[in-house]
Amino acid sequence: MNFKELTNQINFNKGNGLIPAIIQDVKTQKVLMLGYMNKESYEKTIETGNVCFYSRSKQRLWTKGEESGNFLLLKDLSLDCDNDTLLIKVDPVGPVCHTGSDTCWDETNQESSIDFLLQLQQVISERKKNQSEKSYTASLFQKGINKIAQKVGEEAVELVIEAKDDNQDLFIGEAADLMFHYLVLLSAKGYSLEQVVALLKSRHSK
Repeated sequence: MNFKELTNQINFNKGNGLIPAIIQDVKTQKVLMLGYMNKESYEKTIETGNVCFYSRSKQRLWTKGEESGNFLLLKDLSLDCDNDTLLIKVDPVGPVCHTGSDTCWDETNQESSIDFLLQLQQVISERKKNQSEKSYTASLFQKGINKIAQKVGEEAVELVIEAKDDNQDLFIGEAADLMFHYLVLLSAKGYSLEQVVALLKSRHSK
């Protein structure tokens, strides 16, 4: 949905013109802070791309990072079921809390390897939907499931060969190639990494 179109759905009346805005890192999914917005700060946020709040203590609009340079770059937002709370996904520039911490709960906000794999899976899914794009991934989908499966087999053999030697760079490189093509194969078959992880979890619990 267009962010501007969402404006008329937000119920600013419940909180005397203010609504809570939960700020979440778009990459790590970590909750970074909680602020408040009025209609004007919301409109400024979608206009500038930098998250702007209404400061209850200063009684004015306040763009996060206006003094520190640690802006919150707007990536996505959604409205809750009661139309009175926003979830805003951002790309934070630097620490979020005024204390210098990554979050207002003094937590470390760091992207994990699993987070990146999920992002990569999403990119692969988009390439599958848009096979007209000029990309290596799109070309694999164009060649069909047999070619993708063959490529996974080739990469697996190359990894086994490198495992017999002690060249770390070559081994890690082949491992990365295998993982990438494995994700492409999962997507081609209509499955996801989450399904594989769920099965591993079920086996682990037995």
